[in-house]
Amino acid sequence: MSDYEKVIDVIFGRWKSQILHAGVKLRIFDSVGALPKNAAEIATELGLDSELAYRLLRALASMGFLKENDHRAFSIASLGELVRSDHPQTLKGVTLLEEGPEHYAIWKHLVPMIKDGKQDGFSREFGVKIFDYASKNPVYGELFNKAMSSYSAMHTKWVLDALENYDFSAIKTICDIGGGQGHLLCSLLLQHPHISGTVLELASVINNQQLLWADRMGVQDRCSYLEGDMFREVPRKDAYTMKMILHDWDDEECVKILSNIQNASPPGGRIFLVEHVVPGPQTPHFSKIFDIHMMCALTGRERTVDEYAKLLELSGLKYVETHHPRSGEIAVIEGVKQ
Repeated sequence: MSDYEKVIDVIFGRWKSQILHAGVKLRIFDSVGALPKNAAEIATELGLDSELAYRLLRALASMGFLKENDHRAFSIASLGELVRSDHPQTLKGVTLLEEGPEHYAIWKHLVPMIKDGKQDGFSREFGVKIFDYASKNPVYGELFNKAMSSYSAMHTKWVLDALENYDFSAIKTICDIGGGQGHLLCSLLLQHPHISGTVLELASVINNQQLLWADRMGVQDRCSYLEGDMFREVPRKDAYTMKMILHDWDDEECVKILSNIQNASPPGGRIFLVEHVVPGPQTPHFSKIFDIHMMCALTGRERTVDEYAKLLELSGLKYVETHHPRSGEIAVIEGVKQ
């Protein structure tokens, strides 16, 4: 691809993500299967205009999410499988959230934010912070939780890989702070039967028992869910995990959270921060793009290893090392209370 073509691809990149969003929103990927299905049949099944639906299907096929034959019939491609509702690592929720109306709207504040030095486009657009908005708007809140679940399966895989050779023998209890419905914690408990764990979360996240992973993964006897606020206090445990939490908050807010962990943790207590770590200037990385989303959505940012080490130090903790999976976009930063 030439430089000209690369620039054009970036300029029109949002067209592609909006086309994908429309396909997911209209349930096209749940309708199309392995065998070719005529566009008119798909449109009738989903209650869509036949001709306009065909044009959308054709665009999705051009992007590699569907396959089109010579008779206006479509079947699912491997990319399309990843946005089906029934895929175990589905990205359906992520697509609906990140390309939905709320997150689309906040990006228009990027230029004024950079000019005046005050981030959080979500508050500029809706008058409240994103988590407050989610708690007061059930439809958005449910979509937000589904998107976080969409991320969880792949993130968990990367974390388990990064910590594959870690010695957990001295750890008997773990608290996953802001752990959602418990996918990461329950996966760790499956791998380490001697450990019991607690998910600390807001009531709005854990009040639907059917969505919690402890029962579904068979570790309900060793996994509990605790309603709480990490800015106030956390339970006393041997170790703590925080997956994609600190990047939501500014440095002062992060130090407050980490200080609460430091206060609750016993000497030698461990903390594992799962985040997109920003590499050096010569390395292109998703974290450098995700960082701009954090600018638009919240008060947080993506950080380097040194910046996470500094946050640990300011909270009375000590940086130990960073664990990397063999592949993947995240890393696990380990800290300890001395």
